[in-house]
Amino acid sequence: MNKFGFNFSHLKGDFFGGLTAGIVALPLALAFGVSSGLGPSAGLYGAIFVSFFAALFGGTETQISGPTAPMTAVSMVVIGGIVAINDGDISKALPSILIIFLLSGLMQICLGVIGFGKYIKYIPYPVVSGFMTAIGVIIILTQIAPAIGYYPTEDKQFVESFKPRAEELILDNILHEEMKEGILVLEEITETIQRAQNIPEEDILKESKALAGSEASGVIGSIKFLSNSLSNINILELLLALGTIIIIFGFKKITTAIPSTLVALVIMSGIAVLFKLDYRTIETIPSGLPLPNFKMFYGFSFSTIAPYFFTALTLALLGAIDSLLTSVVADNMTKTKHKPNKELIGQGIGNSIGALFGGIPGAGATIRTVVNINAGGKTRISGMIAGIVLLIILLALGPIASLIPAAVLAGILITVGIGVMDYKGLKAIPYMPRSEVAIMLIVLVLSSVWNLVYAVGIGLVIASLMFMKQIGELTARQSSVAPLKELPWDDEKNIPKNIFIKHVEGPLFFGSTSEFQQLAKQIPDDSSIIIFRLKKMPYVDQSGLYAMEDVLVDLVSSGKMVLIVGAVEQPKYMLERIDIIPDLIPKDQVFNNLNESLLWVKDHYSK
Repeated sequence: MNKFGFNFSHLKGDFFGGLTAGIVALPLALAFGVSSGLGPSAGLYGAIFVSFFAALFGGTETQISGPTAPMTAVSMVVIGGIVAINDGDISKALPSILIIFLLSGLMQICLGVIGFGKYIKYIPYPVVSGFMTAIGVIIILTQIAPAIGYYPTEDKQFVESFKPRAEELILDNILHEEMKEGILVLEEITETIQRAQNIPEEDILKESKALAGSEASGVIGSIKFLSNSLSNINILELLLALGTIIIIFGFKKITTAIPSTLVALVIMSGIAVLFKLDYRTIETIPSGLPLPNFKMFYGFSFSTIAPYFFTALTLALLGAIDSLLTSVVADNMTKTKHKPNKELIGQGIGNSIGALFGGIPGAGATIRTVVNINAGGKTRISGMIAGIVLLIILLALGPIASLIPAAVLAGILITVGIGVMDYKGLKAIPYMPRSEVAIMLIVLVLSSVWNLVYAVGIGLVIASLMFMKQIGELTARQSSVAPLKELPWDDEKNIPKNIFIKHVEGPLFFGSTSEFQQLAKQIPDDSSIIIFRLKKMPYVDQSGLYAMEDVLVDLVSSGKMVLIVGAVEQPKYMLERIDIIPDLIPKDQVFNNLNESLLWVKDHYSK
């Protein structure tokens, strides 16, 4: 490691890791950019700058950052809202949009500075599960129309139906303008009528398109006007999207060495171009080096972005959660330990710089990080190389990338939506406590049909209230709740050296999962038998249950013999309902008391 903190001893692995991750990121970056509403270049710029600077300043050595499905979904809310109040004109709305993205990046830096990283563990699993599933639903439903080649603003009959409303809105704007100017409308009624009658047809059409686009946007709009979409199917666009989806899922069964998303992008785009098909392309990707967009500071008005301040904070928080969860994955794969607050600062710097260049916000990307590690990435240099690779692709292949069919990117996004849904959480619904199911479903429904930001907030409030109720009830029945720490119990005498006893005292819930997952590091290497004593663990929620499952899987896979002793009614029921018992821990390794377990060990391991 040199004086600048770079470790060049793994340069070969970092190069191949960054190269592979950059190539994998390309189709997703383009797709997320298109999905956001700002175009493919915005996704590509976000991937370039967030990847490079988050790696340079972040606290996770092997993390690859860039636009992700959750971040893009929330960005869509920001973009759609601001475009709507700017008469559907993206160029007018862009300065305010980028200011909000910049603000969210600066907020992330502040979160890192104040040490927010350590609080991420307190977000309950049902909230995360409901949110992630909602993201999948949003992406899938909003990509149906482009996947079949239907664009509401280009449907003349659909747009025409909004002309009466458009005329009313324009007239209403005229009246408001005159009132602001101090004109007595009743006295100048003739002039007002004259202005209303002389509204240019192109203005009415522009307003009608804006209304049509707004009405057909989002989950509700996609469902409401699904019949319009299905009655205007473009067979060619549909085939391109279906071909993309089939290749992505089918190629994974052949090999995972080559990213199936990239394979689908190359094959389907190649077919469309070589056969000179009459398809719809993505927006033109500008050639040359990306330049900072300082115009967003011209005539800046805080009142424009004030309604979106909370949304910017949500983007910052979501980016923090998304990134740090990926950091945990990276830690597990590399047996390292990330620095959460430094990671937040790095992500904030990356998103701030990305916003200056017109990129959409990003976060730590799990798939790209895993690809990087598997390809040999060891240090932050790999993430920086990934950003450089994308920049080279932009400079060298921008005109070629502009030929990619829009339906292909829609197909890619549909597979992303399918993949991001939390199937593990959905499958567990019949076995989860009703309160956790309620939280998950509330967040899922509200996120899908209303507002992602408010849905998560409501979910957190409900989860907190329910947890306080549960803890209050438990505290009333027990004099104390012991912490998760190692203290020998009275009956633990003359325990063989190869046996390690782990006590779990107090409820195992979303706030204590992080400490519980550090168990493996506490267990001596010479311990071949691990006994979990759960007598004093009265309750386990879904987050705690999955944390326990992860720890047990790691122990069993490493050759340790795991025994469970004294599990009380609720935890034992939960362990059985998700098949930890007997699939992972056989029933003959579950005991009521310590003596029974020691006798079993003696009978089976005395030889």
